[in-house]
Amino acid sequence: MFCCNPTVFCILLSTVQSKVKSPSPVPILTYHQIAETPPKGAGLSVDPKDFERQMAFLHGMGYHGLSMTALQPYLRGERQGKVFGITFDDGYLNNLTHALPVLQWYGFSSTCYVVSAMLGQTNSWDAAMGVPPSELMSAAHLRQWVAGRQEVGAHTRHHARLLALDAVASDAEISLCKEELEHVTGTAVSHFCYPYGEFRPEHVEMVRQANYMTATTTRRGRCHAGDGLWELPRVPVLRRTHRMLLWWKLVSRYEDRRRA
Repeated sequence: MFCCNPTVFCILLSTVQSKVKSPSPVPILTYHQIAETPPKGAGLSVDPKDFERQMAFLHGMGYHGLSMTALQPYLRGERQGKVFGITFDDGYLNNLTHALPVLQWYGFSSTCYVVSAMLGQTNSWDAAMGVPPSELMSAAHLRQWVAGRQEVGAHTRHHARLLALDAVASDAEISLCKEELEHVTGTAVSHFCYPYGEFRPEHVEMVRQANYMTATTTRRGRCHAGDGLWELPRVPVLRRTHRMLLWWKLVSRYEDRRRA
C-alpha cells in the first residue's frame, strides 16, 4: 500500500501539506525497545538506526518531539503546532543507550513509562510469550535519563494486569509506583500508562486520584479535542514501520480509523 519512491512521496507530501497546514490532532508515538532484532518478539523492538532515521526525518519535516508534560498545552487545545509525543513503555536500558543520544541531538524530549519495583531487572512479564529477557534501567540509569532532560512516567510497580487485581491491589500498583519513582529520581512523576492497555473506569479514577495529569493507553489513534486526558490513544511504531508510513500515521486518519 505504501511506496517509498521519492517522487510519489513528494507528490503525497505536497498534497497533504497544502490541505493540512496545522493539523489539530496530536499523535503520541509508542516505542518499546530500541535494539537490534531479538530472536523472537521483534515487532516491538525498533532498530537503533531506524529510530535515528525516524527522528531525523520528522525533524527535517519541521516536527518537534515532546514529552507528555511538554505536550499538555497541545492536548488541551491551548497551543497548535507540528508536534508529536514520544513515549517508551517499560523502561528498557536500551532506551537510555540508544534513544537518549538521538533525542538530545534533535532537541526532543520524551516520557519513559517505568515499572518501579523491577528497576535493574528484566521484562520477566514477557517470558510466557517467548520474548527474550532485556535489561531494564536501574535507579542510577533513571537519574541519567532525567539528567538528559527526559521524563519518567509510571507503568505500575510490577507491570500488573489491573483487570486481574482487586481494587486495593490496583490502587497500590498505581499510586505507589508514582511515589517510588519520585523518590528514586527526585522529580515529579505526573504521567501514567496502563500495562497491556487494560483498564476499567475505576482504574481511570484511581489514576486521577493519584494526581497523574495524563494516562496513555494502547488504543490506536491520534489525540483529538475532547479525548479524556486519562484515556489517551497512541500511535504504535513497530519494527516494520518505515519512515513514510510513520509520516502518514501523523498527518492522516490512518491510525484514527484503527481506533476501535
